Amino acid sequence: MSKQSLNTKIVHNKIDQSEATNSKATPIYQTSAFTFKDLDHLESYYEGNVPYLYTRENNPNTNELGQAVANLEEAPAGVASSSGISAIMAGILSVVEAGDHIVAAEDLYGGTHQLIAKQLASFGIEHSIVDFSNEKAIKEAIRTNTKLLYTESITNPFLRVEDLEKLVSIAKQYNLKTMVDNTFATPYLLQPFKKGVDLVAHSATKYIGGHSDVTSGIVVGHRDLITIANQKVIGLGTNLSPFEAWLTQRGLKTLGLRIKQQSYNAHYVAEKLMNNEWIKKVYYPQYVSERGNGAIVTIELDHNINIDTFFKSLDWIKIAPTLAGVETTASYPISTSHRALTDSERKQIGINDSVIRLSIGIEEASDIVEQLVTAINAAK
Repeated sequence: MSKQSLNTKIVHNKIDQSEATNSKATPIYQTSAFTFKDLDHLESYYEGNVPYLYTRENNPNTNELGQAVANLEEAPAGVASSSGISAIMAGILSVVEAGDHIVAAEDLYGGTHQLIAKQLASFGIEHSIVDFSNEKAIKEAIRTNTKLLYTESITNPFLRVEDLEKLVSIAKQYNLKTMVDNTFATPYLLQPFKKGVDLVAHSATKYIGGHSDVTSGIVVGHRDLITIANQKVIGLGTNLSPFEAWLTQRGLKTLGLRIKQQSYNAHYVAEKLMNNEWIKKVYYPQYVSERGNGAIVTIELDHNINIDTFFKSLDWIKIAPTLAGVETTASYPISTSHRALTDSERKQIGINDSVIRLSIGIEEASDIVEQLVTAINAAK
């Protein structure tokens, strides 16, 4: 096959082919199980000669999705699962077990923070949450039982761009694995695996699917780790349904077009809002990649702005607890994504009752700014 640019690879990412029908799009294999003509044929599955047995273990749609994203990240293998958090869990559990220790960034998505600090802790997995912008703090947190460094390529909600080269260097120095949530950047902007990261996770619910109509997750990386992650997905029952996989795969084909426009819009919105006297601070990353800096803008409003009135005045910009999709939405981290954190934990990373995370869509950029400014003016 000839060498393809990333945009071409995004569109032509179909893995499974149906020789019987030569379907342009992969059919939806909406079945719980696959049948066999005799016991020898059944045994062939366990010998590795027949690909599919039971959809919780294997399905053409889920396999295609996992491998398609792995291809875009230039990783050997990938597995799809029922949500972003289940993909993160499967990835982490491919490295650590009871008695092991994780060092994680403090400025993570609240759900991931809870997974590490509460759920995995109940499995006997230890953790330290530290400032990953401080190399000394990372190294001081590493113990003899540390196995994994975990962070996000662009953090949630303050959009700090992780120094992946530094992280990989520290991991190699201490013989640790690295795992990065690449949801905000997507493979269109960043490919952490190419920088030496061992595992890369995506909440495919967000930009991979792209249309707010599916819940799915993907983790990609080294084949030995993904084999274990796949076993966790199967054993813990966090598999993705064929239809959800098909929807996610369909959305993936327009990833390049969407992120290009949304990144342009977000940059435009961030620049315009920086000049607004009623906004205390605008957070927007710089130099993520030559293709753009992502589609999220986080703002901290002046304390004299009435937050309730601001949200009520947003009109066609909807309030949502999540992000991505082609429509611009606004989220309130203190009561949604980071609600489960304690007051002190939120304060530590800077989340207060004036912080709003904006997920910028594909609308006309000037219309987005106009609507935000209208809401701010109404809330003075």
